[in-house]
Amino acid sequence: MTEQQFIPPPYSKFVDSGSVTWQSPSNIALVKYWGKKHHQLPENPSISFTLNHCKTITTLTYSKKADPSAFDFEVFLDGEKKDDFKSKIKTFFERVEPYLPFLKHYHFKIETRNTFPHSSGIASSASGMSALALCLMSVENELSAGTSTVETSFFNQKASFLARLGSGSACRSIEGDLVVWGKHQQIEGSSDLYGVKYPYNIHPNFKQYQDTILLVDKGEKQVSSTVGHNLMHNHPFAAKRFEQAHQNLEVLITILESGDIKSFIQLIESEALTLHAMMMTSLPFFILMKPNTLEVINRIWKFRAETNANIGFTLDAGANVHVLYPKAEADQIMDFIKNELVGFCQGGQYICDEIGFGASRVS
Repeated sequence: MTEQQFIPPPYSKFVDSGSVTWQSPSNIALVKYWGKKHHQLPENPSISFTLNHCKTITTLTYSKKADPSAFDFEVFLDGEKKDDFKSKIKTFFERVEPYLPFLKHYHFKIETRNTFPHSSGIASSASGMSALALCLMSVENELSAGTSTVETSFFNQKASFLARLGSGSACRSIEGDLVVWGKHQQIEGSSDLYGVKYPYNIHPNFKQYQDTILLVDKGEKQVSSTVGHNLMHNHPFAAKRFEQAHQNLEVLITILESGDIKSFIQLIESEALTLHAMMMTSLPFFILMKPNTLEVINRIWKFRAETNANIGFTLDAGANVHVLYPKAEADQIMDFIKNELVGFCQGGQYICDEIGFGASRVS
């Protein structure tokens, strides 16, 4: 599959107006990608759990306009107009227009809301951009007289491809429960262009896996992910890190099939800490973890050593901690989280989530 294959033939149907709604989840990477090439392509492959409850619901209302010379849209979050979001959406539209040539022919009203608290510190770019990409694919489906339907793999591939051009990790939110993004020699069908559903056996140990997200810091990051990715271009350890990600993903294939939770925990925690190590060793260097992030990590390690519980953590590009554990141990681990970890969350806030199975259209 190449970019050219996502350029549609001339549309066969005239559509004056309409409305479509999709809900799409966030995701949390287990093997991280950090560093981009041109056109939002990853320097290394990644794999993520798709979440279930942390979702963005987006309604796209569209109407034909007379002058197709420019993009024409408005954005609303939780019912409030958000003009400060328009710059990011405009950049997204500019990137995807070659693949969605109808964009300048319609006025769009984009209404979006998140199921997780606003400014909670959970990245909404993955869920938000994937939901918008799916809405746009539904519009194209109408213009193509339904020649490619939501059941086809091409629809999901192109939606993932488009979402990636808005936010890299958004391409991993279209499907679930595990999604790979980035070409890897051991994973059939993997691509830098879009995410693919993990194609191999997954042991029952990793079904219904739980993710309790500790909101350690809800403030805006001092360094954006875009800036952080760009700092990998001249990073002294970049090449070795990209090689490590390939190796870790290969190891994870065996872990996922065997059900070896101890090795799983060791790998995902190493990946999380490596991500932040790359931030701390870039030029300029920066730290996104907070003191309470480290306190939570040390408490998890202590609890695990004392109880042998299968509790582990991963981190996003921020201060929050994703506590991962099998559903069979949820009662014991949730007691620990409430008794010992919630006190390190800003305002005592945390979110209970679990593995989900991707986006869905809302009737």
